[in-house]
Amino acid sequence: MARGSGGVTETATNKMQTSDGVCLSPVFLPPSHGSNQRPSGYVPGRVVPLRSPPPPKIKPCNEGSSTVTFALDERNRERAAEIKRRKNSFICIAVSLFAFFVVLILFLTLSTRSIDENCPDQNPVLRTWNLGQHLEKTVIIGKGEHFLLSSSVTVHSIVIKKGGSLVFDDDTEGTKNITLRTRYILIEDGGALHIGAAKCRYRSIATIVLIGKSDDDKKVPVFGKKFIGVRAGGTLEMHGLEKRSWTLLSKTLPSTGLVSGSYSFAKNFSRGINLRVIDQDTAEVLVVERFDTHESRNDSRKLHEYLRSLPPGRIVALAVGDSAVKSLLEETKSTIEKLLQSKYVRDLKYRQAWALVGVIGGDNTSYSEDAREHENHDTGGQAFAQKEFITLDGVKFSVSAYSEWKEGFAISGFQVKAANGLILQLADNTTNWNPGDRIVVASTDYSMYQTEEFTLLPCPECNRNQVKIQGQPQFTHVGEVIDGIDMRAEVGVLTRNIVIYGETEDSCYGDNLCQFFNYDTFGGHIKITKNFTSVHLSYVELKSLGQQVMGSYPIHFHLCGDVDEKGGYSIPTYLEGLAIHHSFSRCVTIHATNGLLIKDTIGYDALGHCFFLEDGIEQRNTLYHNLGLVTKPGTLLPTDRNDFMCTSIRNKVHGKYIPVPATDCKAVSTFWIANPNNNLISNAAAGSQDTGIWYLFHNMSTGDTHGLVPETKAELTPLGIFYNNRVHSNFKAGLFIDKGVKTTNASALDPREYLCLDNNARFRPHQNADPKKPRVAAVIDGLISFKNNDLGAWVRGGDIVIQNSGFADNGIGLSFASDGSFPKDIGSSQEVSESLFVGESKNYGTNGGLNKYWGVGGVDSINRTLPRNKTFPVRGFQIYDGPIHLTRSTFKNFMQTSDRFTSAVGFFLKNPWQLTPKNNISAVKFEINVFPKVFFGKAGPWFEENELDGDKNSIFHDLDGSVTGYEGVFVGRMDNDLIRHPDCINNTTWNAVICSGRYSQIFVQTWGSQNLSMSIARDEYPSSPMTLRGINSQRAPFQQYQPILMIGKSYTVHWNGSAPKTTVLYLINFDKDDWIQVALCYPPDSSFQVMSDVYERQSMLVTNIEDYGALNSLEDLQKKQKERKYFFDNSTGLLFLFLQARRSRDGHSYCSAQGCERVKISATMKSSEVSSCFAKAYPKYAKVPKAIVPMPKKTGKLCSNCGASKLFVSSDPQDVYLQAQIKSLSKNEIEQRDNESFIAVNGEKFTFRQTGFYMVIVDACSGKVTSKTSFSQLDSKMKQHLKTGIPQRSVVLLGGRNQLKGLADISPFLYSLGTAKVAELKNKESLAFFGFHGPSRVHWARLYTGTNGTVLGLLEKYIPLQLKEYGCSVPKSSKRKDLELLKQALLETRL
Repeated sequence: MARGSGGVTETATNKMQTSDGVCLSPVFLPPSHGSNQRPSGYVPGRVVPLRSPPPPKIKPCNEGSSTVTFALDERNRERAAEIKRRKNSFICIAVSLFAFFVVLILFLTLSTRSIDENCPDQNPVLRTWNLGQHLEKTVIIGKGEHFLLSSSVTVHSIVIKKGGSLVFDDDTEGTKNITLRTRYILIEDGGALHIGAAKCRYRSIATIVLIGKSDDDKKVPVFGKKFIGVRAGGTLEMHGLEKRSWTLLSKTLPSTGLVSGSYSFAKNFSRGINLRVIDQDTAEVLVVERFDTHESRNDSRKLHEYLRSLPPGRIVALAVGDSAVKSLLEETKSTIEKLLQSKYVRDLKYRQAWALVGVIGGDNTSYSEDAREHENHDTGGQAFAQKEFITLDGVKFSVSAYSEWKEGFAISGFQVKAANGLILQLADNTTNWNPGDRIVVASTDYSMYQTEEFTLLPCPECNRNQVKIQGQPQFTHVGEVIDGIDMRAEVGVLTRNIVIYGETEDSCYGDNLCQFFNYDTFGGHIKITKNFTSVHLSYVELKSLGQQVMGSYPIHFHLCGDVDEKGGYSIPTYLEGLAIHHSFSRCVTIHATNGLLIKDTIGYDALGHCFFLEDGIEQRNTLYHNLGLVTKPGTLLPTDRNDFMCTSIRNKVHGKYIPVPATDCKAVSTFWIANPNNNLISNAAAGSQDTGIWYLFHNMSTGDTHGLVPETKAELTPLGIFYNNRVHSNFKAGLFIDKGVKTTNASALDPREYLCLDNNARFRPHQNADPKKPRVAAVIDGLISFKNNDLGAWVRGGDIVIQNSGFADNGIGLSFASDGSFPKDIGSSQEVSESLFVGESKNYGTNGGLNKYWGVGGVDSINRTLPRNKTFPVRGFQIYDGPIHLTRSTFKNFMQTSDRFTSAVGFFLKNPWQLTPKNNISAVKFEINVFPKVFFGKAGPWFEENELDGDKNSIFHDLDGSVTGYEGVFVGRMDNDLIRHPDCINNTTWNAVICSGRYSQIFVQTWGSQNLSMSIARDEYPSSPMTLRGINSQRAPFQQYQPILMIGKSYTVHWNGSAPKTTVLYLINFDKDDWIQVALCYPPDSSFQVMSDVYERQSMLVTNIEDYGALNSLEDLQKKQKERKYFFDNSTGLLFLFLQARRSRDGHSYCSAQGCERVKISATMKSSEVSSCFAKAYPKYAKVPKAIVPMPKKTGKLCSNCGASKLFVSSDPQDVYLQAQIKSLSKNEIEQRDNESFIAVNGEKFTFRQTGFYMVIVDACSGKVTSKTSFSQLDSKMKQHLKTGIPQRSVVLLGGRNQLKGLADISPFLYSLGTAKVAELKNKESLAFFGFHGPSRVHWARLYTGTNGTVLGLLEKYIPLQLKEYGCSVPKSSKRKDLELLKQALLETRL
């Protein structure tokens, strides 16, 4: 017995040996990385060329020597020798000829056979391996052994090492179907496993099944159990057939497949003829009725009259319940025969089952009918009638009716549903998706559990952007841009022709955390360690992989270091097109690994963080166009866990500490980015229990690399590329940039678990991660965030810029938070620009799928899914502290309801923290349905008392008047008299006061009295002081207060207890020469030491120390305002001094570049009485209020340059859309005094005031309006225009006003412009139509009609332009920014 590496026992009888005969070349020459050397020109996956061998050397025939003698025996001997010579010559010639023909045959064979050098399975050195099924055999493939796996095999385990290789067989037709079942595969030391190659895709079906239970066998060191492992020198190459990994829906898929919904009804003993009337254009059930034609001749007559009243084309379904014939009149039978083509109704018998589906006025091909005889309370089967129809949108649906007697019960029923085989319209070419493939369609609602899986069906009628699915969806999946936000559902294909999966048990067992999971979570895993030779995986399916065991994930790059050119890999390591689904632990783990490319990969239904950067030191990795969805809680880390797991798993906390889920855990994320220096481009996070994308900041390396990098400087590291990412259907937040993890073990001092969530990090990027160098703005470019239950995005730190982004249907769209740790925080900027905020979109959602809240919307009073709670105050942009700058952005659809407050701009709820008057807003646009624009809160649910320090000091600067209409004003809470003057304007709806002036804040730090409340009053409004509770930040030994004050005014400060012994006053956001006068209350017998200095916060140095001198009067002090003086009025107990800035402040910094100017007051007090001086201070020091800066006049005109420059935000930024709006008016609407009817194109409105039809034509290639016309009725002129007057490649927008003459006859023209069939428009009162005239039919064409007082309202559609199918001459494509950024990211990794 010999021992193999990794503790694997090598059985001599199982070891594969090559022949000692012909010397064969290895399949692949060892590459240069690690201890092996690659030859020049080496290409991974390329077979070393094989030359024809030279002819074998033939030994010359030995002729011998001849001696002449005359002796007889000599002659005999000579004769015998001659015979022998002839025989030898014959043998030599025969051998030579044989060798010649062998060489010839070999040469001809090799010369005629086509060998693709890129295909590993075509290397002639490979030997076929057909081991069969041997579950207990351990196989070691070693030096000189190169095997071609051509049939299915089961073995205990496989070790490939020392240059050995295993290659899966393939053929051009892809007919191989090979399954390898094993407990593990270990590749090391020059070993290689190949399934296809990057330039020779594997065409057959290859499956690797990793088998075994968690309690089987011993663990292999480093790798554990049930794995594919790659050690140093190992090569793993798997390359399946290319297929588009995922795309987007381009047409909404409604719940049940029908916009009107499905219908199902069944009932016992519903006697008579049961009737359903169905709209042939929409599949909506219009009428539900029963006529007791058994007992009532009157009911029979009513049925007769009702059927005659129905318009031609209407679908009617009839079914008998119990019996229907006793009183069924002849005229009724005749009507059913004539209108519905019935063949059985005339001869119906007592209790006979009968069902009919027909069309009013249809022919004998438009109906279905069935009847069954009744015998002894049973019928001979079910009378079943079914007919298929098609909606105006092109969706096939079936209408069924049935009737039967069964075991003495009369049963009748109806069903209307989408026909099996719904066709999905997709944004991209998916011709490489095949029947039988499994696809996943993402949720577009608040709950990720509305994600659905389907199987594809054959679809010969589908075009290249269509697929057909089996079954009907339970939930609506949006497939369009709605209200300017791209909400199209992601659609991913899960099937690949190379499959690796873990074989599992039917239920949870053993120690597999069965208290949390009722299924087996012990799947397989793939683990790659450092110094591997080559790893590239593309278009491989990984399912049921991962284990709830640390380090065992579907794919795990473990401590690999640099895996690109920087690490010596000529072809950088990548994962492309993988489908990782139903994972038991994560999707892809990048652990202390840099330079990895993950592209076009799906991570679906995973436990724990999906795309996971582990230790906080992973950098330069690029994630491009990946899709992660349905990310569920796991147990491994505190941040993976939900509430129950968090409080239950306590083996690593100290003592009896019980973790707090909200602060220790509950952070599971689809993209967990532990270092900002990584690139995220065009990814989608489509549903997580907590967060879509979370950037967090480790202050040191953690886990296996704990302490190796004692200072990661992650907080200071500039952000990599962030472009065009989508986040939606996440419970906590779409994007989260904040916090870190605890980097110390649990102890008595801090009993929390190692790596639990920790509020210990603030993102503040600088050049080279050096705080002494200039800041580098972190740019979030092109974020789309919708239907996130709590936050669309939470971003803390600075400098941070969000641009070209869209937020819709979130609890809170976007919230900025500063570093928040003044005086350590030096101040920074946070800006959002060119962005769109939507409060309530027309994505109404579906009630169900774990959506908790369903209620009335504020915009149109239609029921919809809701975030958080029915009463939750929805806000588009939330101000927390600041400074922030909101500019060039648009808000729409923020409306309050009777249940909740809603506003476009709002503030952080129950905010104890400071705010800054440097928060500013400019160039914003508020579109329709925004009320109120701003809301400062109100005592009640969610706001509670609304009396914390931050609540009271809420403020922002309206730079240009685009919010208030008053340029340059400040907007604060209405009851804040510290900031007002007599000319300020109250806005009671906003709970706001609008004031002119200049404002700043002071940071009051008190030592020695931590539980004091501070009251501050302005001398002009002494009866309205502001009381601040203060903050004890991070267990600091001081209390702090930060009121916002008007510059140039005087204030008094009082306490609810004994005055603090030491008070430090910092001047925050003071520009040079700004000043305020303050008077602090002390006992009359107090004495003071007052000094000023400059505090440099980075170095913590104190400079420019100066003492204040005492003066004898306030008048003297006011004369010497710029000097370092103070005055103590012992009659009132007020210590007066001026706070005046002597240095210039830079940019967004709170203080000057030299540091923060501050004044320190040290008081010696004999008395401990309460230091409240109001009674003595006023009216002595009261002043008459007045404005320093006059109130501006209200602007009288709209801001033409306000709002986002683009009307929409798309996940395909290179695509062009047309915003088209139609508002039609019926006669009834006009009578209700709605008088505006129009068509708008990209915001340009074309108003129509005359009765009749109005039409706007837009060139579908350029987006330019080519004509606008109106017609009083559908006359010959309009018909001719519809036939010949519309140019090819045109978008057609059609509306109407008042009574529309000829409306019923316009249907054929609309059919030619995009409806799937000729519509029935009789009795319709209004219409709006989006259509297309061109060489092909379009998926976005839509007809809306109104009847019986239905209000169509304003209809909007975002129509794609410049499509090939329109016949547009495709312009020279401009460079796609995402691809350019991908090139940039990959280039930068090489530097």
